[in-house]
Amino acid sequence: MGISECHKYLWDPELCGIIGITALPGTTPYSPAEIVYRGLLRLEYRGYDSAGIASIDNTRRKIIVLKGAGRIEYLEKKLGFSKVSGNTIIGHTRWATHGKPSDNNAHPHTDCSGAFAIVHNGIIQNYMEIKQMLIEKGHKFSSETDTEVVVHLIEEYYKKYRDVYQAFKKTILTLKGSYAIALVSLYEPEKIFFARKDSPLVIGIGKGFNLLASDIPALLEYTREILIVHDNEIGYITPLTIHLENLEKGVVDVKKRIRTIEWGIEDASKGGYPHFMLKEIHEQPRAIRDTLYGIQSDHMMQKAASLLANADKIYITAAGTSYYASLYYSILTSIMAKRTVFHFIASEYMVFAETVDKDDVLIVVSQSGETIDSLMALRAFKKNGAKIIAVSNVIGSAIPRESDIVLYTRAGPEIGVAATKTFTTQTTLLAWLAVTHALNEGTLRESEGKELYKWLLNTPDLVSKTIAWNEHKTKELAKWLSKKGNTYYLSRGIGLPVALEGALKLKEIAYIHAEGYPAGESKHGPIALVEKDYPVIFVIPRDQRLVKLIHGNIQEMKARGATTIAVLPDDISAEELDLDYVFRVPSSHWILTPMTHTPPLQLLAYYTAVERGYDPDKPRNLAKTVTVE
Repeated sequence: MGISECHKYLWDPELCGIIGITALPGTTPYSPAEIVYRGLLRLEYRGYDSAGIASIDNTRRKIIVLKGAGRIEYLEKKLGFSKVSGNTIIGHTRWATHGKPSDNNAHPHTDCSGAFAIVHNGIIQNYMEIKQMLIEKGHKFSSETDTEVVVHLIEEYYKKYRDVYQAFKKTILTLKGSYAIALVSLYEPEKIFFARKDSPLVIGIGKGFNLLASDIPALLEYTREILIVHDNEIGYITPLTIHLENLEKGVVDVKKRIRTIEWGIEDASKGGYPHFMLKEIHEQPRAIRDTLYGIQSDHMMQKAASLLANADKIYITAAGTSYYASLYYSILTSIMAKRTVFHFIASEYMVFAETVDKDDVLIVVSQSGETIDSLMALRAFKKNGAKIIAVSNVIGSAIPRESDIVLYTRAGPEIGVAATKTFTTQTTLLAWLAVTHALNEGTLRESEGKELYKWLLNTPDLVSKTIAWNEHKTKELAKWLSKKGNTYYLSRGIGLPVALEGALKLKEIAYIHAEGYPAGESKHGPIALVEKDYPVIFVIPRDQRLVKLIHGNIQEMKARGATTIAVLPDDISAEELDLDYVFRVPSSHWILTPMTHTPPLQLLAYYTAVERGYDPDKPRNLAKTVTVE
């Protein structure tokens, strides 16, 4: 195995945010530098260990680069990002996985001559070979990043072609890996060159200015006219024009690709809440309602259900929170449609990909539509003939584009790193899909299906009640839980994915070890850790069969001195279950368990993190979208 192949399988991704603007003087509401700075703040959830900007200073004929390790607001005070002169500026916020957070490793990176500056999200698999070649040609490197080789390679090709775009295109064709790249050059100071493969990149169209960024929220303050760059596309923007081409198919008609974003900047800001996470927890009723509106107006749901009913084998894959939503779908479909659904973590796709054929279907669930492990699973299954159904929140993102059928959650932007709206909107959509599939299979009567659809349509109101009933109670319990070091989240059947998701939320933002576990399995090992006042949180669905079984598990934990806490429907007796603390949720059909039972666990994790003095929007070592293997 060569160096680049080893790099591909053993190294983790670099997750970053890119923002850029090129403008005619006097056309923007703020200076270009301030727009870049404000954009970096909106993108900080993608990475926040270092940041930087590069600006074309036409007066001095040089590129001004300011960068360093640290949060963006700290760097603004130290370096003054927003005060830099220039009308063509690119910026970057970084989340490091190789090359430690440092001033040198921060982006942008420049070439030996200082004529080019680049920012990059992704990973270049063949960077070591390129770097060695460039070193032999006399290039000097100042960082440990793979990104720096790209700008030096552009410099090298420019010596040959004497044309920036040709040098940039030749460089992109040489790279192996994934990337969203933005480049500025002294030779063409009004242009920002860009390219994309497997990492998100969007263009915002203004009047007298154009922008580009990793995510739409960074642009919404200035325009709602958006163009999403697709894989293997390359081009450049000027203040008045956009050039876009596919590396294989040629020039793209830009006008046909421009779309208007329906949600505004207020949807991507905190709206008076102290953190994005709390805002997004409270947005869930609205988000679920939008998901339901979209389902009812989109004929794709019936097509997806028909495809599943005719499939030989059904698979579903995802990562993180989306994986727990996928597990829920697998359990629900097994119960209602009497079909086995093979669920697997997306990064393990190689275990399953070679067993599929043209009669099989893979459902890929990804909030961003850019999650690289899920995208790789999709491509591996598709290569072997499987049909693909995508479930995503971002219209036009990579996974939907490469799928046969797409189902959108339409939850709006989710800025908090810890997913909240993601889980409840995905499970709402997947529940509807499971019911529709079961009707197609004939395992559910039409009257039963109508009743379940009715319950699902009532979900937004039920979730509103859940949040209102539990906001204060979770805040109070968080004071106690914040002093604990370990927690179990236990459930059975349809409640298990909720327990797993609840545990994930506590550990990723409050940094308390939390383990989700099947309640019936807890006596085979985990119970050995239980002692006096050990927190054990039970997710109890409105299913009497499961209630009886979980009651036995509660008693097992109580006998060891545990403090027992439960999320419990309001028509089930807490006294009979002998619980110490209860979060009540409205009674509903058991298929709504993820939607009704999850918000109290989200609130508990949020308030525990705040009680411990942590920022729940920026959990350490995590970033929002994993866009590289």
